[in-house]
Amino acid sequence: MTIQTEQPTLRPGPRFPGLDRRTLGPIQVFAQSVSAAAPTAGMVATPTIAASTAGSGTVWSFVIATVVALLIAGCIGQFTRRMAAAGSLYSLAAKGLGPAGAFACACALLVGYALLVSAALAGAAIHLHALLGSTGASAGVSVAATTVLLGVVVAACAVRGIRLSAGVVLLVEGLSITLMLTVFGLLLGGDVSRPPTPSAHAAEPAGAFGGVAAAVVPALAAFIGFESAAALGVEARRPFRSVPRAVMWTAGVAGVMYVCAAAVQVSLTEDARVLPLSVLASAQRLPWVSPLLDAGIASSFLACALATANALVRVLFSLGTEGLAPRGLRRTHRVHRTPHLAIAVALPVTTVLPAAMIVGGVPTERVLDLLLQASTVGYLLAYLLVCLAVPLFLRNIGESTPGPVAVALAVVPVLLIALGAFAVSVPGGAFALTFAVLAAAALAWYGWLRRHLPDRLAGIGVYDETSIADVLDDQPLRTPAPGRYR
Repeated sequence: MTIQTEQPTLRPGPRFPGLDRRTLGPIQVFAQSVSAAAPTAGMVATPTIAASTAGSGTVWSFVIATVVALLIAGCIGQFTRRMAAAGSLYSLAAKGLGPAGAFACACALLVGYALLVSAALAGAAIHLHALLGSTGASAGVSVAATTVLLGVVVAACAVRGIRLSAGVVLLVEGLSITLMLTVFGLLLGGDVSRPPTPSAHAAEPAGAFGGVAAAVVPALAAFIGFESAAALGVEARRPFRSVPRAVMWTAGVAGVMYVCAAAVQVSLTEDARVLPLSVLASAQRLPWVSPLLDAGIASSFLACALATANALVRVLFSLGTEGLAPRGLRRTHRVHRTPHLAIAVALPVTTVLPAAMIVGGVPTERVLDLLLQASTVGYLLAYLLVCLAVPLFLRNIGESTPGPVAVALAVVPVLLIALGAFAVSVPGGAFALTFAVLAAAALAWYGWLRRHLPDRLAGIGVYDETSIADVLDDQPLRTPAPGRYR
């Protein structure tokens, strides 16, 4: 008796034609996630914010935030070890939550990515001006104009190719981390016996549980963007290894850097006060450390803008490929093989937004704070949805085990609390109205798709598969049988 087995059929061509497939090595994929998280900027700003409630317990707040980030990375890894996609987390959430949850995740990602690009461009411009001012030079243009110029640079790098972009973010972020480690080394080697300037922050007593718990929320915000390697699943050379490792290692490495930064700042201050690095440098008579800080932060923000822009345009490219957004967004450059039309749509908007706010009279530091807070809401919602999808996804494919399900169920309440805290922290007025308009637009978009294009909506979350072209090129993308996770 002959036993017939069903053989999976191969697609004639790739699902995401036009992208520069299987070209990025593990270091380049890792650089994407590290740069999007902007650890240098987080090391400088976040410990001081967290210390306003945690005091000398700030280190424990970052330890807890690191554990939470690693748990989120573990949830994302349940998907990225099994599929490669260009749509980042929304393509993953589709396999557990279905069309509605995936669409909500896509909208959250678009808000989070877009606003983080805007915030990073503004942050880079602000600190670049501060650097030039501290060295006696003059930029010759306003902060708003510098933001626009940096946006043009980011757009040009994004169009020129993913390998160039990956190389740029690796170089720039490596420079910024090196500068920051130099700064911390100088501070630790300085005269720590000299009492620092009194802090303006009223901190909780050391070890107060309530203060430490409250500080986990801003500490967790320092990690946003660490998942962005998930948008490079199509372009990574070995996505089922490099992408989950990049996400997990970014959470771990960033966590170690944040914990060390908090520990250094706590050790250099007194009475549960944690002072900004610039104040500590002045107290130790190291005024020339401030230019190094500005250089490091500006570099980190610039790398963050480029890395996050890469993720943003690939989400738009994926939505265009699926027919859920204008089809033109799926078009790629013939030479550079990048989603150049998605770049042409996204980068002008994300660049003009912070520049318009600055021109409109909003203080530059306030622009940065508002954009970072609002983008964090989008990220946390996307993380929440992809973690909720894990148990359903594993059950659907018959691989549900207690460990991954327990991890997902443990991290979901934490993300709900953090999301609520950030939603409350975003100021009312114009920002509340903006979020209301965005939510209404997303619901209208979803309603229109459900009514007019239900088949396309049902197919949301397309992932890459081995094609005949891959086999003929003798470089097959080793992926599970087609349709298994559909």
